[in-house]
Amino acid sequence: MATRSLSHVLGVSKSLSGRAWLWRGGNMDLGAGDSEAQRLDRDILSQLLITRGVAPEDVERHAKPTLREFLPDPSEFRDMDQAAERIAQAVLGQEKVTIYGDYDVDGATSAALMVELLRGLGLEAEYYIPDRLLEGYGPSGEALVKLAESGSSLIVTVDCGAMAHEALGMARDAGVDVIVVDHHKCAAELPPTAALVNPNRLDEGDLAASHGHLAAVGVAFLLGIALVRTLRAQGFFENRKEPDLMALLDLVALGTVADVAALHGLNRAFVAQGLKILARRDRIGMAALMDASRLKRAPQASDLGFALGPRINAGGRIGESTLGVRLLTTSDPEEARAIAEQLSALNEERRAIEGEVQEAAEAQLAGQGNMAVHVVAGDGWHPGVIGIVAGRIKEKTGKPSIVIANDADGTGKGSGRSISGVDLGAAIIAAREQGLLVAGGGHAMAAGLTIPTENLAAFTEFLDTRLARDVDRARASQSMQLDLSLAPGGLVPDLVTTLEAAGPYGVGWPAPRVAVGPVRIVKADVVGKDHLRIIAAGDDGRSFKGIAFRAAETELAQTLLHRSKGRRFHLAGRVKIDDWGPRPAAELHLEDAAFAD
Repeated sequence: MATRSLSHVLGVSKSLSGRAWLWRGGNMDLGAGDSEAQRLDRDILSQLLITRGVAPEDVERHAKPTLREFLPDPSEFRDMDQAAERIAQAVLGQEKVTIYGDYDVDGATSAALMVELLRGLGLEAEYYIPDRLLEGYGPSGEALVKLAESGSSLIVTVDCGAMAHEALGMARDAGVDVIVVDHHKCAAELPPTAALVNPNRLDEGDLAASHGHLAAVGVAFLLGIALVRTLRAQGFFENRKEPDLMALLDLVALGTVADVAALHGLNRAFVAQGLKILARRDRIGMAALMDASRLKRAPQASDLGFALGPRINAGGRIGESTLGVRLLTTSDPEEARAIAEQLSALNEERRAIEGEVQEAAEAQLAGQGNMAVHVVAGDGWHPGVIGIVAGRIKEKTGKPSIVIANDADGTGKGSGRSISGVDLGAAIIAAREQGLLVAGGGHAMAAGLTIPTENLAAFTEFLDTRLARDVDRARASQSMQLDLSLAPGGLVPDLVTTLEAAGPYGVGWPAPRVAVGPVRIVKADVVGKDHLRIIAAGDDGRSFKGIAFRAAETELAQTLLHRSKGRRFHLAGRVKIDDWGPRPAAELHLEDAAFAD
């Protein structure tokens, strides 16, 4: 395989979506009937790994990621040993411990992991999940004080707390110890805690570079390792069995994928091993969730993000915030089935609400002009769906987007999503430090905020000034990165198996894209609400199915629907297995197309 890393794939310098098609790394053009195709499986796997940042000499380690190869010593993290010592003290003294979690999937899985671990150590910990609408994001000082007054001597916050200076100060004054387990960006001054474990502390140095991509549930798992090690050193397990930490990896995998954490290094090992635990269906609540999602086969990473995660999230978005933790920690099959069905119903309701908010939000885009960041706001918008809508707008416009739901009290709650190369979380923190926000924080790709509505115009201008250059640079470099080019005859199930071997895929470890062509469009129509479905045939006489989701109104769909007669195309997208027919076939999840002649 010759290397032409900067050459255009199939000569496409401008596709129907306006993008150049570039090789992600080396040129992998299998061509039509390539005699080498049968021996390329291993080369394809190696190339996929190398083009995702793996050194050639490190391919074997990354081909099958294991915890043994990627797990750091938890003691490398600041405050990790102090946190483990304090929780061990609580276990030995049978103290009342409360786990305070965020209301999203990362928060729910982190809380469930800590509750399950402490149960395995003989301590029945309680949990507290704040109401998104009534309490908002992060620890509430009033709630922490009430937990202290009800007898909790130790509170462990998970997926929140890194910036909760006032609330944690109230907890300190109330005499309760608080340990923060988080992954969100920190300020230079840390809040008062018994311990704050967060790879994104500013004083973590090189550790932030290697493990700053961990979700909170991953940090909680490392704390679990440190806790068991601490108790082992104190002789705690001389007369009792150690808890099975590996059995918690299903929670780690779900929280990591659903929180859109980068799937490289340790996270990839977490998800790869967690999927194996999920396939066993040992956790009653997780099995019920898979049943409610109509997931009969072994789950894949994409299922965590698109089937299981949204259902857990629905409880925190528009329902009861504790449903996720209740489901993931219950030992009652009937309770699990009932909660899973309730979450599925809430997820359907969430979709309807989301559609209404998205329509209203997109109506404001026409007046945004050339703003670097889209900021839209509305009265009566449900705060539980604004993050999803922000993501939809970001995908549609190619710009960072923030959606704000205005409250009657003169403030608005906002959620933002960014594009690669634009650190939205840092900009939100800077806006808060400028006095434009009541609260705010996040990470590079996602952020949340609370804003006085009177500051909306100034906030929008601040973001435009701060991020315009970054957005222009990021958009100018946008292209479609492709891993493989082949003729239609090469689009077979065995290819899907080969490509999946380099997974699991997600943010930071993108699923492979392939280019197929040239082809003619045999049939094209719209199915469902707005999905484009095609049948394409190549010069080699082979045909295949393709589908482009939520694309009916795009230039891509309109061209293939109405202007494809007599034309040949190159198609690009991701290859999946279609198992609806009598035997599995490969189909293309279409993302782009270009004229071939």
